[in-house]
Amino acid sequence: MNSQSPFANIPPVVKNLLIINIIFFIGTYVLGRAGIDLVTWLSAFYFNSPLFHPWQIVTYMFMHANFQHIFFNMFALFIFGPTLEYTLGSKRFLQYYFITGIGALILQVLVQAIEVHGVIGSFTVINRDIAPYVNYAGFNKLKEIYYGATLGASGSIFGLLLAFGFLFPNVEMMILFIPVPIKAKYLVTVYIVIELIGGFGQFAGDSVAHFAHLGGALFGYIILKYWRIQRPNNFY
Repeated sequence: MNSQSPFANIPPVVKNLLIINIIFFIGTYVLGRAGIDLVTWLSAFYFNSPLFHPWQIVTYMFMHANFQHIFFNMFALFIFGPTLEYTLGSKRFLQYYFITGIGALILQVLVQAIEVHGVIGSFTVINRDIAPYVNYAGFNKLKEIYYGATLGASGSIFGLLLAFGFLFPNVEMMILFIPVPIKAKYLVTVYIVIELIGGFGQFAGDSVAHFAHLGGALFGYIILKYWRIQRPNNFY
């Protein structure tokens, strides 16, 4: 008796994205033990940082900080991705995934640029060296922006959440620790509000790139409107 693979019903783009993310995660761990730091090479850094490289605009989406980070992102991709790929078609779904991921980074860097300008009155430091600004009160902020990595598929995942809430607003979903079903449109709204609070709150010890999440949702909404995607007739 043949047992069907649990991946048999997953559409091709979602399946390959899951595989690639897992390969990157395992590779980061294995090569890290050999002294090769993929996090520095493949995560995204502020455009004026000495650690920035152009390819990071794409590769950062496949890097994750730890098991919890990749688990929740891949779980969301596994849950929401197939329905959206079947609805949009594989080609458009792949485009949507990368557009929202890149859009997420664009908004994140834009916010970082505003923060840098608020500290030194410019969007860049001379020769990419923040040492001359050591006497500025915002030196720690500059160090965080210039040497702090942005990584993960969360921007694209928030794009997927936005798309699911947009296309299937009244689908009821069960969330961990919440004993009642919640409609997708309300769930997405709550997530966005939480990210807005986290982004503008600037809470101490919070290393989450909230504006990247918001950027993924924002660009997701823009592209859905640009493509004039309509809700499927067989959903309410």
